[in-house]
Amino acid sequence: MGLPEKTRAERRARVRNSMRHDILHAARRVAERDGARKLSLRSVAAEAGFAPAALYVYFRNKDELMLALAADDLARIAQGMRDAASQKDGKQKLGAAATAALDLLINTETLAAASLALAPEAAGTESERVLNGRMISVLTALSAAAGAPAHSRESQADVMLAASALAGIAMLARGGRLQALGFSAAEVLSRLNRILQPAT
Repeated sequence: MGLPEKTRAERRARVRNSMRHDILHAARRVAERDGARKLSLRSVAAEAGFAPAALYVYFRNKDELMLALAADDLARIAQGMRDAASQKDGKQKLGAAATAALDLLINTETLAAASLALAPEAAGTESERVLNGRMISVLTALSAAAGAPAHSRESQADVMLAASALAGIAMLARGGRLQALGFSAAEVLSRLNRILQPAT
């Protein structure tokens, strides 16, 4: 007599989640070693020790894999922001959260590469929904650090502007453009905090 169907389904789900986890870890190693923009399903399969065709069970294409990596990075950024803000008081929370976010953004190439993966055909996919959910988590952490819950459309727009500014600063810093323009990330971030502080 075999296992009940529910037990078999739970086992299959555990195996699937474990395999997906292994693939994402392999993809992370490849991205860190070769650069996220050079990531391919073939290189990830080789790193994970799977046949390339096996990856298509978990990810339809490279873009979907890149979005999954970016979603994981967004989760790390949101957690880093919450952790940094929790160690500060009052108006220092925003600066701590923004600094943590900026550090992770500067050192995370997958988010920049994932922007190229957000093609119209990704709309409505599970990968896009997960990415959007993680983005909301980052925006919520930023809003909480600013002490300004984003209940109104205006306050939500303010948080979006702050997040966009952080992403832009990170992009300029990653490419060496910020330094070439004569600024440091800390200087620009300090100014951003001063601009945002009156809203808190």
